[in-house]
Amino acid sequence: MMHWTRLIFLSRAILLLVLFSLPERAIGQSLAYRTLLSGIYEKDFPLIYPDEVEDLDKFQILDTREWVEYQVSHLPGAIWVGYDTFSLENLKRIDKNKPVIVYCSVGARSQEVGKKLRSAGFLEVYNLYGGIFHWVNEENPIVSQREATDRVHTYSKTWSIWLNKGQKVY
Repeated sequence: MMHWTRLIFLSRAILLLVLFSLPERAIGQSLAYRTLLSGIYEKDFPLIYPDEVEDLDKFQILDTREWVEYQVSHLPGAIWVGYDTFSLENLKRIDKNKPVIVYCSVGARSQEVGKKLRSAGFLEVYNLYGGIFHWVNEENPIVSQREATDRVHTYSKTWSIWLNKGQKVY
């Protein structure tokens, strides 16, 4: 019996640690979502939240999802750079001195691309908190071929549970 008591105590302690280590603005989100994101993001890689992006034109926006995902929709002005096919060679027109926001579905792929950008000398690189899913969930605009849309490629049906607004596309 003592073993199970310890296990329950430890589980609760871990849960509280996760809860209290999350950013304050994440408190309104589900515990599962916050836990997912806290497990993805590295503490030393800067995040930017949708409500902090007042003007997209102040940033270079890089979409690190795959081409089919980008074609369904993306942030206005986003440049597709991909993940599996990502190459620094394709970024010659990107200014290393202008702030960059990278994003994907929830932020895992974009963080990896962002680390490559920082290693290549880009001065200010931010990972969009929650990716395009959180962006849309916060009712921010997305486009497809420069036209407003509510369609979002959710990567898979499994990942689609994190998109609460918009039309899910697989």
